Amino acid sequence: MWKCSLILVAVLLTFTNSEEEADRDGRGVLAKNFFGGVWGNRPPLMEKNQLKKSCTCKCGERNEVSRIVGGTEASNDEFPWMAKLIYIKRFYCGGMLINDRYVLSAAHCVKGFMWFMIKVTFGEHNRCNATVRPETRFVIRVISNKFSLTNFDNDIALLRLNERVPMSDAIKPICLPTDKTLLYVGVKAVASGWGTLSEEGKVSCTLQEVEVPVLSNEECRKTKYTPSMITNNMLCAGYPKTGQKDSCQGDSGGPLVTERKHDQRYELIGVVSWGNGCARVGYPGVYTRVTNYIDWIKENTQDACYCTS
Repeated sequence: MWKCSLILVAVLLTFTNSEEEADRDGRGVLAKNFFGGVWGNRPPLMEKNQLKKSCTCKCGERNEVSRIVGGTEASNDEFPWMAKLIYIKRFYCGGMLINDRYVLSAAHCVKGFMWFMIKVTFGEHNRCNATVRPETRFVIRVISNKFSLTNFDNDIALLRLNERVPMSDAIKPICLPTDKTLLYVGVKAVASGWGTLSEEGKVSCTLQEVEVPVLSNEECRKTKYTPSMITNNMLCAGYPKTGQKDSCQGDSGGPLVTERKHDQRYELIGVVSWGNGCARVGYPGVYTRVTNYIDWIKENTQDACYCTS
């Protein structure tokens, strides 16, 4: 379906297209957004955090008519937590709503960007349909977690929005994991985004989804990636023996979710981060492992209202 592409490097333009992006370190590792920036990410100070009570809503409720997997078009509003990131009027990354004030995305989607020029939209299915006006917010603060451009460790970021996002059937946040010890090995997970449908293809107008199994880090380190490339803050998912299904260019920052058995709601386990090509044999998709950042997320979003888990 969609996944890797460009590596963020020190660029000399505010943004560049995918042809101008360069592979990094000669190892073919690619990020999944379209362009990077050179401007410092120095947002204004946020007002003092104020604890909020739970919202009168539920997280992780997927609006599904049927289970469509394997790199196919999602149903309308099937993933109500999906967010689309726009920079200088161009779609370039995905994200997910986690409460009424914050979007979670990949750090490489915001590192070096002029944060005040990032626009976020919600409740979209066909992003090319100009007649539909999605719910739109602007970013007023970006918080990253010690992101390393060298190996893409800690590829996670919080985007604080200028206004709270109203909840509806089309817009609902994803649940965060409650058990930080879970590794999800063998679990079937679903990634979604508007990224390219093939490694050298065009980005999709309609939201796509793909189901991939989660691998253990030990198994992932035995693929064509070198063991040192897969840190404990990463999670691999896909079919390394056959390729088949994956995320691709333009899907960076988007969600990897799985269904909870006890209530059939969905929780976020990964953030689309990097990989070598799209659906290549020996190279599963690599995601940021969300369970390693639960405390950090909660600490930095105390002024938001979380739906009940």
